[in-house]
Amino acid sequence: MGLYDRYLAVRHRLHDGDPPSHVAIVITERDLLADGAFDTLADALRWAFEYGATRVTVSVSVLDESVVPALTRELRRLDTPEPLVVRGPTEADRDGSGATHADDADDRDTDDDPPIRATVGLGGKAEFAGAVRELAEDVADGTVDPDSIDADDISDRLVFPEEPDLLIKTGAERLSDFAIWQSVYAELYFTDVNWRDFRRRDYLRAVLDYQDRQRRFGR
Repeated sequence: MGLYDRYLAVRHRLHDGDPPSHVAIVITERDLLADGAFDTLADALRWAFEYGATRVTVSVSVLDESVVPALTRELRRLDTPEPLVVRGPTEADRDGSGATHADDADDRDTDDDPPIRATVGLGGKAEFAGAVRELAEDVADGTVDPDSIDADDISDRLVFPEEPDLLIKTGAERLSDFAIWQSVYAELYFTDVNWRDFRRRDYLRAVLDYQDRQRRFGR
């Protein structure tokens, strides 16, 4: 760790603000396919837990669905500091006719609530639409009273319902269809550093920026 990185680390540890407990990282397909990108992600996951996170959600936005299996396979091979589960779109998601939960044999027997979760090509719009479809089916079946529906009924039907404290996006100031429901009160941190160049100092800058903010949760 360089001198400047040590300075940032000390400043973080002496800071009065709490570090983010749940960190979300949004990466584009193009960034993750660059040389060394998976190594950078493995490092970023270690930094997150080193600096106070208890949960990390990784979202990989995808334009070419043909790369989803390869990206999913490589994510499962990551050397992670905590257990990881990967979710991607099902065929039903792609044709718009079914729920958003991935039917993936490799993850069926894993912990459904691991400290690290990743989605590949599962956008926030598709996830939200799937939750609404599932809720509509429950209403049609008579198991849910439409007059009693509230925000929790939507959240309970999302793939990953927990709301991140800090969302980090590299390269551009847009969410790339990440968790449009869950991230409504997240603190957003955008950096023009490309993912392949993302370093410990960049992660620490994001955490320090988060600690300097006063969270209002829409108030």
